[in-house]
Amino acid sequence: MEYRRAVTPALAGGVMVTLLLWWAGASADALRLEGATDVLGREAVAGLQSWLLPWAYEPSGGTAGGYLDGTGASRYLGLHHTAIQIRYAAMLVFYTAGALLLLRRLPPERGRTWAALLALWAWGLVAATLAVTVSAPWLIAAGGHGSYRFLPQLASLSSAGRPIVVPVALAAAAWTVLVARLALKATEPQPRESVPARPALLAATVGTAVVAVSLIVLSYESSAAALQTAFTGDGLLGEPGDLLRQWLLLGGWSGPGGAPLGEWLQYRVGDVLLLAVVWCALRWLPGLLTKVSVPAMAACGVCAVVLGLLAEQTLRMASDGTQAPSGLLSVASGLGEGVTAALFWGAVAGIAATVTLRAAGHRTTSPSG
Repeated sequence: MEYRRAVTPALAGGVMVTLLLWWAGASADALRLEGATDVLGREAVAGLQSWLLPWAYEPSGGTAGGYLDGTGASRYLGLHHTAIQIRYAAMLVFYTAGALLLLRRLPPERGRTWAALLALWAWGLVAATLAVTVSAPWLIAAGGHGSYRFLPQLASLSSAGRPIVVPVALAAAAWTVLVARLALKATEPQPRESVPARPALLAATVGTAVVAVSLIVLSYESSAAALQTAFTGDGLLGEPGDLLRQWLLLGGWSGPGGAPLGEWLQYRVGDVLLLAVVWCALRWLPGLLTKVSVPAMAACGVCAVVLGLLAEQTLRMASDGTQAPSGLLSVASGLGEGVTAALFWGAVAGIAATVTLRAAGHRTTSPSG
C-alpha cells in the first residue's frame, strides 16, 4: 500500500484512539458522584477508577505534589496537565507511525483484512504503553518527589491504564481498517511475497524460541528473583529491578510445589497458547506482507507477542472469572500486562525470523509496494 494511501487511515486511527482515551479519562469524574458507589458497588468503582484515572486530565485527589492550595499546588498541577498532554500527543504519534508501517506492508484487502485488524489492535496497546512510559517522568515530578526511587516509580506508572486500552484499541483498529479499505477501492491487489515452506517454518521456530527465552527461562521464579536483585544502588538510577522485570519478563511461573498438579498444568496451558499464537503468526506473516523487511517483521513480531499475551490472559479470565469473588471486572484488570516485554522480545523475534529467512535462502521475488 502506497504511503499516500496509507497516511489517511493511519492518521484517522490515531485520532480515533486518542479521542476515545480522552473520553474514557474524562468519564472518570462520573465515578466520583455520590450515586456511583450505590449503583456499581465500591469494588467496581475502585476498579474502574484504576482503569480510567491514568488517562484523566485531573489528578485523582484534585491536587498534586502534596500541596492543598497556593502556588505550590498550581505548579505541580501544571506538571500533571503537561504529562497528560504529552501522553495524548505521544499516543497519536506512536499509533499513527506504527499503523502507517503496518498498513503499508499489511494492507487490509481480501485475504489480509483480519490479519491487519489484529495487528492494528495489538499495536494500539503498544502505542499506549509507549505513550504512558514517555509521559511518566512528568507525572513523577508532579508527585513532588521525582528524585526518590525514580526507576521503581517509572516502572509502576508505565504499567498503568492498560485494561481500558484493550477495547479502545480494538475499536480504533476497526475504524482504521474501514478507512483503509475505502482508500484501497479501485486499486489493484497488492503483491505478496513468495516464501518457501521450509524457510518459513524455520524462521517461525527461531522467532518463537526467542520469545520462549523470556517466557520459560527468564520468567522462572529463581531467574526473576536474580534479575530483581542483580542490580542495586542508590540515587536517581538506583533499584532498576522492577523496570528490568517489566521489560524482560513476559510472565512468571514456578514449580507446582504443594498445589495440585492439574491446577498447575491448567495455568501452563496459557503459556503454551502464547507460544502457539506467536509461532502461527510468524509462520504466516511472510506470505501476507507485501515485502519482508526488518522493520515490518519487527513490528509484526511485537504485535504477534501482544496477541499471544491477550489470548493467554483471556484464557485465564475464562478459567478464573467464575471463581473470583469480586467478579469479572477484577479478573479483567490483568488484561494488557506484559506489553512492555512484548515490545522488546517481539522486535527481537521478528528480526531473528527475518535473518533466518534470508539465511535459509529466501529471496524477494515480488516488486516492492
